[in-house]
Amino acid sequence: MKKLIVPVVLLFVAFVAARGWYTHALSPVDASDVRTVFTVEKGASTATIANNLEEQNLIRSAFAFKMHVKLSGQAGELKAGSFVLTSSMSAEEVVQTLAGGKSTEEIITIPEGFTVEDIDAMLAEKEIIKAGDLQNCARTCDFSAFDFLPTSTKLAPRGGKIEGYLYPDTYYITAAEFDPKLFIERLLHTFRDRVIKDLAADIKASGRSLEQIVTVASLVEEETRTAAERPVVSGIIWKRLDERMVLGIDAAVRYVVDKPTSAITQTDLQTDSPYNLRKFAGLPPGPIANPSLSSIKAALHPQASPYYYYLHGSDGVIRYAVTNDEHNVNRAKYLQ
Repeated sequence: MKKLIVPVVLLFVAFVAARGWYTHALSPVDASDVRTVFTVEKGASTATIANNLEEQNLIRSAFAFKMHVKLSGQAGELKAGSFVLTSSMSAEEVVQTLAGGKSTEEIITIPEGFTVEDIDAMLAEKEIIKAGDLQNCARTCDFSAFDFLPTSTKLAPRGGKIEGYLYPDTYYITAAEFDPKLFIERLLHTFRDRVIKDLAADIKASGRSLEQIVTVASLVEEETRTAAERPVVSGIIWKRLDERMVLGIDAAVRYVVDKPTSAITQTDLQTDSPYNLRKFAGLPPGPIANPSLSSIKAALHPQASPYYYYLHGSDGVIRYAVTNDEHNVNRAKYLQ
């Protein structure tokens, strides 16, 4: 009888230990609420998903996760897509999120150089808002709490006074609770933190106003294709401004006539608007896009050069010129 009891006791102890390990392995990694965007590729196996979760420190054990998915009968229910997860979620909560096919939060990434109109269109395409809701708010909502915004009455109605100050970044939103004004305020708060506060010393040292800096940064954003080009183009723009030369930047015309990519016509170039930098000297009344941090830093730290002109050739390479004659040679040679 004693010989029988010993194995039974050992088996029971092993069972309790295994159960304790399994329960612990399915518990949250820690109490952190830091959100991680976890992507499940189409066709990914449960094993691959489990291993990726463990590598990103979102679960304690890939083995325990696979066991749980199998025992719960959800092996074929994990969906492809991007999900917002935290290490404070249990393995069961992770499974429910992945099996549900949609996170409680959605990921919204505002690309660098997007306009208010572009952001509105993106949100409408994702069916988070009705087309025009964000733009209407940009024009009519009260953002007086953000005292860094411009007060000009000549700003283009497309983006209003918030154009240029919506910080491009990744944001997490709940679609069911989405409010255009609150979302805009989040972007403005981020701009204040990442630009006005973080770059306060640079802004002061530049001797330029914030409005000038952001407007030039938006021109740099639209006129350049690489980080290396930005300080040089910034230097050219500031130099032309300081020497009271017409900027002649067609990106501003494109903005006011709402032609971001299609060819602009001679009629467009005759548009009687201060955004038409072929007809009017100085900067446009406001930014023409929401610039990247890289473009803002380029506007703050322009690179000195002998150049006054630049263009991107048909091959995408930028060419600089000191004189208008050299610029015309570049136009004939590289624009085809």
